[in-house]
Amino acid sequence: MTAIKHALQRDIFTPSDERLLSIVNVCKAGKKKKNCFLCATVTTERPVQVKVVKVKKSDKGDFYKRQIAWALRDLAVVDAKDAIKESPEFDLHFEKIYKWVASSTAEKNAFISCIWKLNQRYLRKKIDFVNVSSQLLEESVPSGENQSVTGGDEEAVDEYQELNAREEQDIEIMMEGCECAISNAEAFAEKLSRELQVLDGANIQSIMASEKQVNTLMQLLDEALKEVDQIELKLSSYEEMLQSVKEQMDQISESNHLIHLSNTNNVKLLSEIEFLVNHMDLAKGHIKALQEGDLASSRGIEACTNAADALLQCMNVALRPGHDMLLAVKQQQQRFSDLREHFARRLASHLNNVFVQQGHDQSSTLAQHSAELTLPNHHPFHRDLLRYAKLMEWLKSTDYGKYEGLTKNYMDYLSRLYEREIKDFFEVAKIKMTGTTKESKKFGLHGSSGKLTGSTSSLNKLSVQSSGNRRSQSSSLLDMGNMSASDLDVADRTKFDKIFEQVLSELEPLCLAEQDFISKFFKLQQHQNMSASMTEAEDVDGSSLSRQHSSGTLPPVSSEKDMIRQMMIKIFRCIEPELNNLIALGDKIDSFNSLYMLVKMSHHVWTAQNVDPASFLSTTLGNVLVTVKRNFDKCISNQIRQMEEVKISKKSKVGILPFVAEFEEFAGLAESIFKNAERRGDLDKAYTKLIRGVFVNVEKVANESQKTPRDVVMMENFHHIFATLSRLKISCLEAEKKEAKQKYTDHLQSYVIYSLGQPLEKLNHFFEGVEARVAQGIREEEVSYQLAFNKQELRKVIKEYPGKEVKKGLDNLYKKVDKHLCEEENLLQVVWHSMQDEFIRQYKHFEGLIARCYPGSGVTMEFTIQDILDYCSSIAQSH
Repeated sequence: MTAIKHALQRDIFTPSDERLLSIVNVCKAGKKKKNCFLCATVTTERPVQVKVVKVKKSDKGDFYKRQIAWALRDLAVVDAKDAIKESPEFDLHFEKIYKWVASSTAEKNAFISCIWKLNQRYLRKKIDFVNVSSQLLEESVPSGENQSVTGGDEEAVDEYQELNAREEQDIEIMMEGCECAISNAEAFAEKLSRELQVLDGANIQSIMASEKQVNTLMQLLDEALKEVDQIELKLSSYEEMLQSVKEQMDQISESNHLIHLSNTNNVKLLSEIEFLVNHMDLAKGHIKALQEGDLASSRGIEACTNAADALLQCMNVALRPGHDMLLAVKQQQQRFSDLREHFARRLASHLNNVFVQQGHDQSSTLAQHSAELTLPNHHPFHRDLLRYAKLMEWLKSTDYGKYEGLTKNYMDYLSRLYEREIKDFFEVAKIKMTGTTKESKKFGLHGSSGKLTGSTSSLNKLSVQSSGNRRSQSSSLLDMGNMSASDLDVADRTKFDKIFEQVLSELEPLCLAEQDFISKFFKLQQHQNMSASMTEAEDVDGSSLSRQHSSGTLPPVSSEKDMIRQMMIKIFRCIEPELNNLIALGDKIDSFNSLYMLVKMSHHVWTAQNVDPASFLSTTLGNVLVTVKRNFDKCISNQIRQMEEVKISKKSKVGILPFVAEFEEFAGLAESIFKNAERRGDLDKAYTKLIRGVFVNVEKVANESQKTPRDVVMMENFHHIFATLSRLKISCLEAEKKEAKQKYTDHLQSYVIYSLGQPLEKLNHFFEGVEARVAQGIREEEVSYQLAFNKQELRKVIKEYPGKEVKKGLDNLYKKVDKHLCEEENLLQVVWHSMQDEFIRQYKHFEGLIARCYPGSGVTMEFTIQDILDYCSSIAQSH
């Protein structure tokens, strides 16, 4: 190791002006052993810098190289791992912890000792030495082969002690007194040696002269030692006395501690007892109220409510650790449980009796409402029961089984009561719709499924014969073609509308009031987050909810809001079937009633959904609205089907077709009903279907007509349709209105042209021949040279149509048109005026041909335009 140390000093540290003080051969802990050396060094120049340098043997040769250096001031901790057992492991804590394993324990101890010395000298003990033997640090005894190194360390450390100012001054004075101090060091050293010997001799002589004084000093020291022994004896006696005092004071201190501990325990015990007494003691008045309190009076209910709240607070008190092990606490808890059970049974029994009594009391009031279209008011019953709302909340939190039992009993009693009330209410509504109980039987209110008879005789007068047979009275009620907007129909429909609105207006507050009561009485939240909003209301079939209504069973409840809805379904399970029956009756009486029901039901559904889209009322009305919408669609489909099945008489003129008049009635009624309605879109779709059916079937009937010309059927009916659409101003049928006007105009022109070919038939044929010759290429002025079309033939044809004959022909034409046209549409004058204009146009056309083809012939018609105007005017006035 000494050779390695000298080699490192020579090759690495001497070139950098450093002195190597200690060295240890190490390798990193826990890894493959790659040996290196840790060196403790100091610089030879001032100020002195102390470092720990890691030196490693080069891979390429036998020389060593400096790998990393740490300043000793950066070393925080030296951990020797174990201060008792010898271990070669140690840690150095620089910026991070470096774990090393020395080749021997001696090398590790020598290196740590050197670090300790450098710390003492240069760092003022800043480094912490952990798990290092105190003997090693105090004695710093070197051992083994590093003995000389360590000794050299101390010498090196001592060599570099600084001189103070006085020492430097004395050396300078001494060197100034000797001229050869600088030039001849040996002579200066010999001189100093001689002077030192002289001083040593003087010192020895002085010591020998003072031997007597030394003896005297020794005697004084002996006396002082005797005095010290006496003082020690006295101190020992004092110590024995103080020891007994100390024992007594320790006993007093222990006694005081026990007294303080006892007082502390007593205070804590008193606090625990006060806590239990304050929180688990139920007043006698509360106990009496729970056991015997009057649940029928307001004062008794208030006392029972306060007592139940106090009991709940006592039972729910948060006991501290260990309280539940106390016998008194257990007994008090058992007493509270018994009180709770007793009062819960008493409360449940009383409320069940109240529910039963309510059913009897309400039944006695049904007779008062039998003749009126009103439902009994349950507000007094709700008001009385709401006094128990807080007790129900208490029961819900303490005994959920009895709470569920009360809920079920309430639904059972109230469902039977509401079923009687609602059925009687709907029976009155049906009687008011049909007039009398006897007539109501005819409409199937009591199980009859036969066709409608009896009171429908007034409707029979409005039915149209088809193929010589009359339709059944039942089908005529469903066929809108068999109805007219008579005063009787308007009055009946208005009456039905009011009755239906009254039914919905009575049901809505009844359901809302009951739902609000259930929420308050049974303490169920109505405004929780809804995961499913209107799935049931928007279900086209409504089958799922209908099955729940019919079975009366409650599906699984996922929230308190669902529980409210399921309770309402059980209580009001008869509302939806009764509404459907009422709708079916209204549809039987008059299928136009579906329009009223659609508007009214849509409005009430819209109102209910704005309040709560998932409530029972909203869901039920939504399901019924689906039925009403189906009836409305069925009404439209029946009208279209009846249009397709209509047959016209072969012996009488057609006139305005029944389904055209029915469309006018339907549209007029619908516009008055659907004014500002929420479901206008449904009506617009129905309009589109109906008008298409009207257009198609008008053309179909016109093509099949034998008595009345096709153009007349088309002209009259499309004129009627155009007039209807213009009057009603239906925005979604603007395109159809324009189409109807165009068809009316086209067929009017076609009919006029066709009819005017008859009065001047020979003249028409003559000029058609003239136009044919011109079309073949003959010049117009040369037509008169044709044998068949010369002037003589022209005069011959014209003479056949004098003014008298023309007037006669127009008169016959007028009569024929009058036979073709119907009176209700009043188009005769319009058609006659169009024919007059067309006749004048033909007259001018003939005059033009005569002027071009027979110039200068002097041939003219035997009547003038003024004659035509006079003829037409006189004919129109005469008829």
